Amino acid sequence: MAIAKVTPDVEEPKVVTAPPHPLRERNFQLLFGGSAISLLGDQFYFVALPWLVLQQTGSAIAMGTVMMSGAIPRSVLMLMGGAVSDRTSPRRIMMMAAWARAILVAALGVLISLHLLRTWHLYALAALFGTADAFDGPAEQAFIPFLVKSEQLVAAESVSGVSMQLATIFGPAPAGFIIKALGIASAFFIDALSFLFIIVALLLLPDPPASQDTKKPILHSIWEGLQYVGKDIPLRSLMLVALGINFCLTGPIGLGLAYVAKTKFGSPAMLGMMLSSVAAGVLGGVVLGGLWKVRRRGIMILVVALVLSLLLSSLGMLNGRWAFPAVLFLMGISAGMANVQIGAWIMQRIDASVRGRVSSVLILGARGTMPISLALAGVLIAVGLKFMFLFAGSVLLLITIAAATQKTVRQIQ
Repeated sequence: MAIAKVTPDVEEPKVVTAPPHPLRERNFQLLFGGSAISLLGDQFYFVALPWLVLQQTGSAIAMGTVMMSGAIPRSVLMLMGGAVSDRTSPRRIMMMAAWARAILVAALGVLISLHLLRTWHLYALAALFGTADAFDGPAEQAFIPFLVKSEQLVAAESVSGVSMQLATIFGPAPAGFIIKALGIASAFFIDALSFLFIIVALLLLPDPPASQDTKKPILHSIWEGLQYVGKDIPLRSLMLVALGINFCLTGPIGLGLAYVAKTKFGSPAMLGMMLSSVAAGVLGGVVLGGLWKVRRRGIMILVVALVLSLLLSSLGMLNGRWAFPAVLFLMGISAGMANVQIGAWIMQRIDASVRGRVSSVLILGARGTMPISLALAGVLIAVGLKFMFLFAGSVLLLITIAAATQKTVRQIQ
């Protein structure tokens, strides 16, 4: 009698497939498409507003104070915007902010067309726009992780960054030509129209699950978000690195390069070349950051921040006409890669219930310190241009070293 052979069941190895690119997901496609058109429309606003202020007042001081009237409510209300995003639907907040901004810029276009514009209208517009930004920014950061999987967040951050850079590079020139051909009111009407695309996209998207934490006072919710960041060592360390990169680059790039172009080369064309090099580098870094599958993400971010600090310090020592664009291009790549990886990791790291609040802390750190960075750069340039670049690079180096001393940061995957 033959004995049947019994073969043990062998479990087939599981094949792990990478998730599809976010642009293949319908929900992300809708948000990306609407946001991309809205970003292009925003370039008309960014070109037209300062031109309108100068046309209306003839004062550079007025232009600065109008910009500050938008920056103040944006900074003051940013943490509240994050707390509200965690308590209610971030999709609805984004929709309300888009409607508000569309109505505001359309109303400004009407006032210009009817020759009824007064200077106080510009201050009111900027303040209300800044208020809408304070709620829209954290809401968008809280909404994107709901639309894509955790493994897709790096690619989603990269795509969003590429869209923003392309709009910044290619949007202002057409805006300037259209303003010249059709008048300045047309720029605000075009911007208002562009908001309709993001509104339609948001109408077609689902809402995240409702939050259960709606009974606590708003200030308590804000404090909880700050405590969440403070207790998480790798989270606060990488947020400090991101803050350091933005703070140490804003002033030196915004003011320092203009002084370099003036004192070393006496050429506005050189300033344009240097700024274009930074923008092209950031675009390349954002793309590379999304494509590079990094295993030791913490080490990569620290190395990139280290390279960025050394390149920033070296700007004070350069003299060659082509040396500046080359170094600035490398700096742009470094900054783009770091921002994509840090932003994606933070969204993957934090709990869904505090995404809005943590995002508001990150955005506030990046945007709220910009005026301080510009003012400090102006003071340091008076001491010496080389000293300003060296000081900024050294501060970023110290921040990077402080983050690198944390074992949990070096172990980030």
